[in-house]
Parts: sequence; structure tokens; C-alpha cells
Amino acid sequence: MQLSAYLNTFPVLGEFNFVHDSARIIGDVRTGRDCSIWCNAVIRGDVNRIEIGDCSNIQDFVMCHVSHRREAKPEGSPLIIGQHVTVGHSAILHGCAIGNECLIGMGVIVMDDVVVGDRVMIGAGSLVPPGKELESGHLYVGRPASKVRALTSEELSFLRYSAEHYVRVKNNYLLQDNEVESG
Repeated sequence: MQLSAYLNTFPVLGEFNFVHDSARIIGDVRTGRDCSIWCNAVIRGDVNRIEIGDCSNIQDFVMCHVSHRREAKPEGSPLIIGQHVTVGHSAILHGCAIGNECLIGMGVIVMDDVVVGDRVMIGAGSLVPPGKELESGHLYVGRPASKVRALTSEELSFLRYSAEHYVRVKNNYLLQDNEVESG
């Protein structure tokens, strides 16, 4: 794992996090408890802040970034990821807000100032253009992403299950790492 400062900011990781050795976390980044950051993920909080909530997972090759503060937009576009969020392989999250218990599919691109409500699923390969708001409890797919339908009760249950599954997997990695260190 490589943690890097940017100017006067340094990543702050919550308790019981797993960060793969190949991941990079830079600058003003804060993670909650029980998060996992997987292979070759880049979380770059250099020109604004990134917050990742408890029990969220950032999978392989995910890029997390932000937009800088400026006169026309004093807060810029930070990246805020809620709790129990699964961010699929090769997704790009840029200066957006992701609610709780969401699943961001593989290869999804979510652009600046998007607001994703709680319990949303975004299908693989979708593109969410700047400033769009995604309503809680729905499936979005396409380029640009559009609301397809309400999530089923099984899909809603899967959102939490997915995040909890990754907590179990990262715990296995942490246990394995501790056994190697003490062995």
C-alpha cells in the first residue's frame, strides 16, 4: 500500500481497513471502518477531499478523483462515498456523491456533481453525466445512464450483502497478513 501526502494533507484510514499493496491513496482522503481498497485502485484527493464510508469497497483499477476549488465554485467537487457501497472494477468516480448501500457496476463512469441516492444500482459500463441526480431505489443503465426501473426486494437486499461480502473477504486478507507476519 502506498499512502502519499499532498501539500499539508495525508490520508487517514479507519479501523480494520485493508489496502492492497498495489493501491495508491494520495492527499485528503478519509476512510471509515472496515473499508477495502483493492489492486491498482487510485484514490487521489490532491485538490479536494475524498471520503469513503464504513464497509465500502473500492475494487481493482478504480479511479477516484475530485475537481478543485475555484472562484466560480468555492467548494469544487469533492468525492463522497457513503456506507456499504460496492464500487466495481475499473469504475471512475469523479467529484460526485454516492449514497449508502449502492452498487456501482464495472466500468461505470460517474462525473462531477452527480448525486446518487441511497440504494441505487448503476449497471456495468454506464456513464452518468455531470450534475445528474439518481433517485433512491432504482436501477440506472446506459450512456448516458437513465432510470430503467425500481429495484426488486432481492436486488435491494443484495446491495448490503455485496458490501458485507467484501468485508468478509478483506478480513480474510487481514488475517492472512497477520499470520504471515507472526509466522
